[in-house]
Amino acid sequence: MSRLLIAGVGNVLRGDDGFGPAVIDALGTLPDGVESCETGTGGVALLQELLAGCDGLVLVDAVDRGAEPGRLFELHADVGEAVHVADMHLANPDRVLSIAKTMGALPDRVRILGCQVLDVEPMDQGLSPAVAAAVPEAVAMAHRIVAAWLEEPARV
Repeated sequence: MSRLLIAGVGNVLRGDDGFGPAVIDALGTLPDGVESCETGTGGVALLQELLAGCDGLVLVDAVDRGAEPGRLFELHADVGEAVHVADMHLANPDRVLSIAKTMGALPDRVRILGCQVLDVEPMDQGLSPAVAAAVPEAVAMAHRIVAAWLEEPARV
């Protein structure tokens, strides 16, 4: 396995939307072959990371699934083919994954590690208490996912 990527998506100036970057900041030391990056709101920076190549992607992002704030979800990505995106600055992570798939740059292993938000509307830096409390568990989940991938035999 050549490279596993943990990518944090989000806007740190929009309250709980900064969950992805907060997890990336808290990851600590990663095993050999695992890299992390913060991609902002997930447009072209995430696509560039995927085009550089990786064997697995853990995408860390704020989600709204109607659950209690701070609840974590490990989701398997269901990525369809890309549709035209007129402005890559407006591309959300779902669209970027679709574009990467269409370009042949999406790895077979993709997990989305999402945290239910309380509020992403205010122009405010900082996570709500419930989402902030979920960061350590999200870090542990990300480490478990990549550790399991590192233990799997190489795919040919």
